[in-house]
Amino acid sequence: MKPDKIVVGLGNPGTKYQGTRHNVGYMVLAKLAERFAQGKPRIQFQGNTLDVKIKGTNILLLCPTTYMNLSGNSISSALRFYKLTPSELLVVCDDVDLPVSKIRFRTSGGSGGQKGLQNTIERLGTNEFARLRVGIGRPPQNRETADYVLSHFGNNEKEEIQLAIQNAADAVELWISDGDSAVMNRYN
Repeated sequence: MKPDKIVVGLGNPGTKYQGTRHNVGYMVLAKLAERFAQGKPRIQFQGNTLDVKIKGTNILLLCPTTYMNLSGNSISSALRFYKLTPSELLVVCDDVDLPVSKIRFRTSGGSGGQKGLQNTIERLGTNEFARLRVGIGRPPQNRETADYVLSHFGNNEKEEIQLAIQNAADAVELWISDGDSAVMNRYN
């Protein structure tokens, strides 16, 4: 099935990183897979993929397994293979500049220091693609950002982040059915 659009969840592979703040993108795609999966996941484009149909649209869900900093390699391979443009791409990732559970949608822009987004911009040669950022909160002052993003959510944050994952999955569905403006109007 040739996808009409590709939705990418950024994260790091392996059980060591499962459930960490940096893997929120993976969690959102897992929620979408839970809602829409009918087939089996495949390994391709240096990632785990799943073909789904959402709102009558063929979608490729892609979780790069290249580790966060090289996510663009996987994404650019998938776009090239299916001859899709960056306008048919949505990248879901974590954002330390947003409070836990806040989500924000943009159609373009910089990486905001998010290394997976930065590598994607570099590999695609453009920042003109949709991205949905899920807030993971700022690290405490005595904590390095790199350590913080690889940590798990605290017990006091678990309910909030589950709600954010649900909202982000809903936002992806809205992007697929109604486009950029509808998502910005509802979630920003």
